[in-house]
Amino acid sequence: MGTIFDKARRAINKLEGLTNTFTLPKVKDNEANTSAPLTVQSEGLENKTVFISGGSRGIGFAIAKRCAEAGATVIIAAKTTDPHPKLPGTIYTAADEINQMGKGKAIPVVLDIRDEEAIKQAVEQACEQTSGLDVVINNASAIHLENTENTPSKKFDLMFSINVRGTYLLTQACLPYLKKSSNPHILTLSPPINLQPKWFKNYGAYTSSKYAMSMMAMTFAEEFKAYDIASNSLWPKTAIATSAILNMAGGKLLGARSRQPEIMADACYEIITRDAKQCTGNFFVDEEVLRHQGVTDFTHYACQPGASLQRDLFLD
Repeated sequence: MGTIFDKARRAINKLEGLTNTFTLPKVKDNEANTSAPLTVQSEGLENKTVFISGGSRGIGFAIAKRCAEAGATVIIAAKTTDPHPKLPGTIYTAADEINQMGKGKAIPVVLDIRDEEAIKQAVEQACEQTSGLDVVINNASAIHLENTENTPSKKFDLMFSINVRGTYLLTQACLPYLKKSSNPHILTLSPPINLQPKWFKNYGAYTSSKYAMSMMAMTFAEEFKAYDIASNSLWPKTAIATSAILNMAGGKLLGARSRQPEIMADACYEIITRDAKQCTGNFFVDEEVLRHQGVTDFTHYACQPGASLQRDLFLD
């Protein structure tokens, strides 16, 4: 009997989490722009090397393609060497698609970001095949939208080992190479820190892991000023239609109210091409970054043009 009740409680919790997401205020045109204006562009990505964790699909893959279009060599670092039954793409298919574009270059590197030695080896392997590293994108992340009662230690450990520990160790491993770059950037895909209780009620473990990533981004910004290395975070204003999201409960409905990952890629490009000395320590939001650059029409990013857009988590 206890098992039946446990399943019922988990189902109710999932429903509460989903309901909480769909009841967030929808995104409206001309909302206040809270992201800091970008400084003047420093230099492009031609002949630069960009290391992207979790770059085989979703937002990471979109960023990889955008950077390659600008002439960069992109390191597609992830553990997806074999096709996933539900999620598309491997590091090899991602690199092949980019290399067939005829712009930039992609190098697939096997990386389990939970493994410290694997991180060191992946960074060394990348630098052996390139002239060094100029940009690190901390994109790899695990998500589990459940409350404390329904978040087992395995899920808790997974989120903190990938989201927080992985971000810390990858940045640490890349630091010696970033010091040698003419315009080094660290960009972490994590939200502005919003301590309103509602963000902790239904999925506190996930919330805490993402905020910890943001705290790491601020740590890097302050600590690495001495080396003229920029560190910022970037978060989407709306839900983004990645395969991981679409496979969640209610994912298809959410997908129709989402934007394509390319909006995050375009915002990322704008940030990492700024002067690292002048653009650091910011919590950026994708739409706001692009509005600062003069973009006013965002309809081409929408998965379903004309549909109400679902505001992403952690943004009021």
